[in-house]
Amino acid sequence: MYLTKEQLEQFESDGFLVIPDFFTPQQAGQLKDKADRLLKEFSLEGHPMTKFSTGMNSGNKHVGDDYFLDSGDKIRFFFEEGAFDDQGKLKQTKERSINKIGHGLHGLDPTFKEFSLNPKISDISRQLGFKSPKILQSMLIFKQPYIGGPVPSHQDSSFLYTEPTSAVGFWFALEDCTQHNGCLWFIPGSHKNTPITRRFVRDPSGNGTIFIGDEELIVDESKYVCKEVKAGTLVVLHGSVVHKSAPNFSDKSRYIYTFHLIEGQAKYPADNWLQPSESMPFTSL
Repeated sequence: MYLTKEQLEQFESDGFLVIPDFFTPQQAGQLKDKADRLLKEFSLEGHPMTKFSTGMNSGNKHVGDDYFLDSGDKIRFFFEEGAFDDQGKLKQTKERSINKIGHGLHGLDPTFKEFSLNPKISDISRQLGFKSPKILQSMLIFKQPYIGGPVPSHQDSSFLYTEPTSAVGFWFALEDCTQHNGCLWFIPGSHKNTPITRRFVRDPSGNGTIFIGDEELIVDESKYVCKEVKAGTLVVLHGSVVHKSAPNFSDKSRYIYTFHLIEGQAKYPADNWLQPSESMPFTSL
């Protein structure tokens, strides 16, 4: 078994677990190099210039076009909200303007597929109680220097909802993550007292996405704790734990790779924004 009894107890208590040196600095560098190649090689020709918005505030519409909704079995590129000027032109190079790449890296890119589907991850998932663990999305998330945007307080199960809730995130630091370049912040124990009351779903009117349920997540900001981590760290996140990250106003980038598991035996609602396709059903570990 990979996780110790103490680590499992910590995860149960806090709703997150920080595992330093889960992978080597060399592996982190290789994954970052592959991320940079993807950024360099993707073409702007025909790209809808879709911006990624966290959309957590009332009235702020999230990404809702087909480019986003049909990305589960593809590798697609989403721009920072602040990437464009008033004329719709990029303020800087495309490589420095991307917020994230998603959502099928774990199945379509050989480098990230090999990294994601391995015995250590499978072992951890079983220790966390999964009977039929499925990877349903994967992302490279960038906070490029000076432009990397904030991610407000949220719970992952609002976006990847199952009945019963089962989402767990695996978050891999490809670079050192500090308070200056946008590390994670958590409210320890919030997975026990903050139920999922808001869901991100496909708009039943047939156009885009909406949030249903409570208007927004109300949290006590004083309860947040900061988790700075080194490259090579794995952070495991309970789907109900409240967390956020700050913008990157520094001169250092912050690259991370992440994917989420759900329990394959749980009910996966048909109105969830992300749906499996015939070409790429959710991936069994």
